[in-house]
Amino acid sequence: MANDIFLLNISGQDKPGLTSSLTGVLAHYDAKILDIGQANIHDTLSLGMLYEIQSGEKSAAVQKELLFTAYELGITAKFTPISLEDYEHWVNLQGKDRYIVTILGEKLSALQISEVAKVISEKNLNIDAIKRLTGRLSLVRKEDYPRASIQLSIRGKIENKAEFNEKFMKISRDLDVDIAFQEDNIYRRNRRLVCFDMDSTLIQTEVIDELAELAGVGDEVKAITESAMQGEIDFNESFIKRMKLLKGLSEDVLHDVARNLPITKGARRLIDTLKSYGFKTAILSGGFDYFGHYLQKELGIDYVYANRLEIKDGVLTGNHIGDIVNGDKKAEYLKEIAKMEGINMSQTIAVGDGANDLQMLNVAGLGIAFHAKPTVKDNAQSSISSIGLDGVLYLLGYHDRHIDLI
Repeated sequence: MANDIFLLNISGQDKPGLTSSLTGVLAHYDAKILDIGQANIHDTLSLGMLYEIQSGEKSAAVQKELLFTAYELGITAKFTPISLEDYEHWVNLQGKDRYIVTILGEKLSALQISEVAKVISEKNLNIDAIKRLTGRLSLVRKEDYPRASIQLSIRGKIENKAEFNEKFMKISRDLDVDIAFQEDNIYRRNRRLVCFDMDSTLIQTEVIDELAELAGVGDEVKAITESAMQGEIDFNESFIKRMKLLKGLSEDVLHDVARNLPITKGARRLIDTLKSYGFKTAILSGGFDYFGHYLQKELGIDYVYANRLEIKDGVLTGNHIGDIVNGDKKAEYLKEIAKMEGINMSQTIAVGDGANDLQMLNVAGLGIAFHAKPTVKDNAQSSISSIGLDGVLYLLGYHDRHIDLI
């Protein structure tokens, strides 16, 4: 005897035992559940079940009993017959490419979400699921750190990923929202190493500029730093020039600056969570290891690679020891750590803000430009500019409930 296929859609006030009652009816009539999905918004349930059942008496009886059960539970039930041809077409779609689009901001507006959805629709892609990653937002209590994030799971063939990403970047610029686009593959769900730039990423300052102020050469060093961050001059050349200007600065000043480093909002939350879930972390910085090691102890970072200051008789000589940690070196150290830890490069993440971070951002499995210069943001895979450093967790798919348990 032939079988019928039906899509059962349930909507109404959620309550305990609802799913159990409905699936119990289907079980009684030997129905086979082909797919099931549920969403709950403000205690209002939307439940879908695709089921197969023997045609004839069983098919009619199960519908009748499901309607009666729904009536008793105070919910609405709707049945849609599905042809075998349509079902098989749906099954064959499961081989299509899958992607994740994450939207981040202090608050998310209907316009921001609409524009993202429009790009997805224009490319004939399907949105399979939408999930809120941040906690519920109070309309009465003022949030000390407002943040909102939703994750869209999409499916389909994208011929030109660069063009697709550019459309999201335009929305990001125009509507002040962060949009990250990633392939939904095994590596995305199994990242193992996160490498951070230090200055203006893990901390909200450029340490060399602070040291320059204390040495009385602030304007000269800031001008060189800005030019280097914009990619206008070679990093090695700028580093040597700035170091010479710091000659004679007391080592005691370094200690005072280290104790007062302004750690970026969300950094502790991010690193505590990463450590709890077994990630390895590293600082890869064109700054100084004196401050990198201070942050290593403060935050629990696993690795530090940064420039080593030469100090003699308690003062800076204006020279450095060893190789300069520039953009190429950062990418090299990222690869080196991944190899030591036995981690595939696709499982790595790099986070930075300056031009000398681009090499490591592009070599990592996921490169994130954090509150970055325009030239960096435009050339990175993803960016975060609207919220703190813990926004990285939402790009990994973590919900606040996974984070706040830590």
